[in-house]
Amino acid sequence: MSTASLTAELEHVHEHWTPRVVGRVNDQYVKVAKLLGELVWHDHADEDELFLVVYGELRIQLEGQDDVRLSPGEFFVVPKGVRHNPVAEQEVGIVLIETVTTAHTGDVVVDGTVPIETQLGSSES
Repeated sequence: MSTASLTAELEHVHEHWTPRVVGRVNDQYVKVAKLLGELVWHDHADEDELFLVVYGELRIQLEGQDDVRLSPGEFFVVPKGVRHNPVAEQEVGIVLIETVTTAHTGDVVVDGTVPIETQLGSSES
């Protein structure tokens, strides 16, 4: 057993939109990522997705709903099946909590889609 610092883990992230698994709780991965710009509209048909802002400001566009705006220390759970698009006008450091079956961009595959094998690196706990 060991402790971890989210800010220290974020220092190991060098590319935007490339989540890094830093822990696992049962069937949930704990990931850190740095975001800048926007990713792609997508959904996760069978999994909820938690976004927790460590630093910066994050806007999550939700199809057919008002945008959600998050500041440091705030989180939002995107329910399964809801199309969403995270947007960061300036760099944002986040924590994601996702079921281990969650694909990075759902069924949408773009150049920026990161496979779980890359996200795991050597950090799976």
